[in-house]
Order: sequence, then C-alpha cells, then structure tokens
Amino acid sequence: MLHIAKLCVGIRDLDHLRQVQQVRLAAGEDLRHYTRNFPRRTAEVLDGGSLYWVISGTMLVRQRLLDIVEAAWDDGSKCASLELDPMLVPLEGRPTKAFQGWRYLAAADAPADLGQQGPVRGADELPLALRRDLQALGLL
Repeated sequence: MLHIAKLCVGIRDLDHLRQVQQVRLAAGEDLRHYTRNFPRRTAEVLDGGSLYWVISGTMLVRQRLLDIVEAAWDDGSKCASLELDPMLVPLEGRPTKAFQGWRYLAAADAPADLGQQGPVRGADELPLALRRDLQALGLL
C-alpha cells in the first residue's frame, strides 16, 4: 500500500479542515483536491491508500483516497483530481517540513492513527500554540 502526503494550504488546524469540508458536503459537492501532477503509481495508491494532510507543519490527519482521475483547470490545462472519503482520521502528529506538490508516503513511514481512546480531556482548553506543539510531538 502507498499513500500520498500533501500540504493543507490555507487550513489552520483539524477543526478548520473539518468545517471547510462540511460546508462543501452540505452544498452537495464531492470532496476533491486538485493537483497539477498525476500520480504514476495510481494503482498502488488506490489499493487502500490515503491522503495524509500536513497542517501547520505537522502531519495531523488522513483521508482515504477513493479515486484519482484526470481533470482540467479552468484554463483547460490538465490536472489530477484526488477524490476523498469524507471521514477524517486523526493521526499521532508528526512534524513535517514544507515541500511543494505532493509526495508518496510508504505505509511503513506513515504516522499511526490516533488511538481509539478518543480526545484527550481538557485539550481544547490549551492554547493553540501549545496544542500544536504537543500534537507535533505525538503527545496529544
């Protein structure tokens, strides 16, 4: 299995991503992310792979990839449409340096899903900067 890692530009945190996607779903839109380059290893990625979102320098959440299809920008140039499952799966945070475009992510190198124990009690009361630092260390 192979995944894709991508920066989540313009999104502040997991809650913000959730809100943006809920608005799209409520408007009847499919969840898609468009990117310039089409993955050559599409079959491997679609065999259970996910899109791992890097938010504010930390790989925080993943979404299963349902399909990758050819699409076009408004100017007619080709791009790839990454079709996403609406379920957001929080991860044990991992600091990730910025990069352009997307990167393949081997399953062995992917951060683990956050445990099933649910959210940490009181985490919402922490200052945002501290919460991000703790998530980056995998402590929250």
